[in-house]
Amino acid sequence: MLPLTEENVLNCLKLVRDPDLHRDIVTLGFVKNLSIKGKDISCTLQLTTPACPVRDQFKVDCEKAIRHNIEGVGKIDIEMTANVVSHSDRVKETVLPGVKNTIAVASGKGGVGKSTAAVNLAVALVLDGAKVGLVDADVYGPSIPLMFGVNERPRVSQNKLIPLEKYGVKIMSIGFLVDPMQAVIWRGPMASGAIKQFMGDVTWGELDYLIFDLPPGTGDIQLTLVQTIPLTGAVIITTPQDVALADARKGLVMFNKVNVPVMGIVENMSYFICRHCGHREDIFDSGGGKKTAELLGVPFLGEIPIYTGIRVGGDKGTPIVVGEPDSEHAQIIRGIARNLAAQVSIRNINAPATPKVEIVLPT
Repeated sequence: MLPLTEENVLNCLKLVRDPDLHRDIVTLGFVKNLSIKGKDISCTLQLTTPACPVRDQFKVDCEKAIRHNIEGVGKIDIEMTANVVSHSDRVKETVLPGVKNTIAVASGKGGVGKSTAAVNLAVALVLDGAKVGLVDADVYGPSIPLMFGVNERPRVSQNKLIPLEKYGVKIMSIGFLVDPMQAVIWRGPMASGAIKQFMGDVTWGELDYLIFDLPPGTGDIQLTLVQTIPLTGAVIITTPQDVALADARKGLVMFNKVNVPVMGIVENMSYFICRHCGHREDIFDSGGGKKTAELLGVPFLGEIPIYTGIRVGGDKGTPIVVGEPDSEHAQIIRGIARNLAAQVSIRNINAPATPKVEIVLPT
């Protein structure tokens, strides 16, 4: 057993390693404000995201490492905080000052629950303590106003739009600016222009994550986004059947071509559990998302089962993570959000800044 000194405490804490970053928490700079008073030890553990999936385990492992190696330890007080690591890029900081990370939620085809996933992931990150914004980039089929239960118009201050806010998420959608009974019939450049305005002409303030709910496919809006700002990364939502997975692969290839890291794949509508007998039914097959992630070398963030409450929450403007916070399905989604946050931290700490890519569109 070692005597109680600051050096020995730090050496013990070096035994605790971040499972994603593969380095110890002292080397990573997580340990702050270490103090020893008599036999009592206190410190702050500053993580790279409040949505860290192993947050609680870190605290347990730190206390265990100290008590098992240092003699005569009294009370151990570890305060858990977080400072989200920012995607450092000059262009992003010019277009979106104060926004640390930009994440696209995409799908190769429609009908896979992309917007439902984007909304619940955004709210889940807020519930863990992050500052989050959400852009409804699906100009032709904006669904975010319905899913948040918001039908107001944003106000203007100093010639900029002020995003609306619900469940702690700052939100902006073309659905707030046009008659909901009117179809948006715009050519590509007009739709792309709207997305640019949602970045440059909106006062987003300080955000840890700004999520873009993209339209399905690989069209003008996706290209506009990657041309305007270097994204921190993208998440691809798919369902298990082969037709959806084939389109998901095309989306992944698109992001690779424009140097946007894919943070992972989420398999939605993965399976159905009968609430009467508990039987699992793989309505759309199962496991395809995980197999695709392994084949393409990207993380698999998790699978979301089919559940009536998820659909009802979207229709009523109450995402399941707040409507049924203690349900198994809400906890699954919160776990996926934490896995996403971990991937963002890994990308920002380990990877160089993403270069800006110029894409020449055919005339």
